[in-house]
Amino acid sequence: MPEGHTIHRLAEDHLARFGGRPARVSSPQGKFSDSAALLDGRILDAVDAHGKHLFLGFGDQGWVHIHLGLFGKVGFGDAPAPPPTDTVRLRLASDTAYMDLRGPTTCALITAPEKEAIHDRLGPDPLRRTDDDEKAWARISRSRTTVAALLMDQKVIAGVGNVYRAEVLFRHGIDPYRAGRDLTRREWDAIWADLVALMREGVRNNRIDTVRPEHTPEAMGRPPRVDDHGGEVYVYRRARMPCLLCGDEIRTATLAARNLFWCPGCQQR
Repeated sequence: MPEGHTIHRLAEDHLARFGGRPARVSSPQGKFSDSAALLDGRILDAVDAHGKHLFLGFGDQGWVHIHLGLFGKVGFGDAPAPPPTDTVRLRLASDTAYMDLRGPTTCALITAPEKEAIHDRLGPDPLRRTDDDEKAWARISRSRTTVAALLMDQKVIAGVGNVYRAEVLFRHGIDPYRAGRDLTRREWDAIWADLVALMREGVRNNRIDTVRPEHTPEAMGRPPRVDDHGGEVYVYRRARMPCLLCGDEIRTATLAARNLFWCPGCQQR
């Protein structure tokens, strides 16, 4: 599932390609046809992202709410658009570009109050400049749940996924099985600030890189990472490989139905 930086990058990309211009809107698959007919020819005048939720605004017609889930894909291209396949849930097209959305968990036309209700049930997003970490800290600081599980709970913090979860805990030497209430405020403030910086960099570069400059392949004289995920990381999907810092074997376990990665040497309780 895409992490929050991807969704914020998609919001920027939609605005750059379609913002302020009438859009041709269709649903070749047919599941969004009624809503597409209402939007066809309307101007895309706003975009928004919160966690893993993307919103495309079409004035008084409302917002297209998109959640990619595990299988959703967004593809952009230059005009002229090729004939769509019948797997395309939503197509936006202009004289210069097109976008195809396939396989999302959610693609629905919603009202402004319905959009606000989605925001209300989500935690603060490190990438939303109006959000801060107080709401998240209030929940984390009194929770017996592991910090690793709390970081993945979108009601606590929106947009953090498996990669950022594993990497930010490693970067701050925090055992993933520590209870939220055992974190100090200083530790939490450092985690939040790091998420803000790392995820903003993810939006700029459209990939996740979490290693510090002194630990890059060039600085350490090691081979670059080879993985479908891409990006340089410390522990994510490096199970049974040596830690880049201490040499201990990276461990993995299932937590809340997701694979957790950590270094027992660098992340001690």
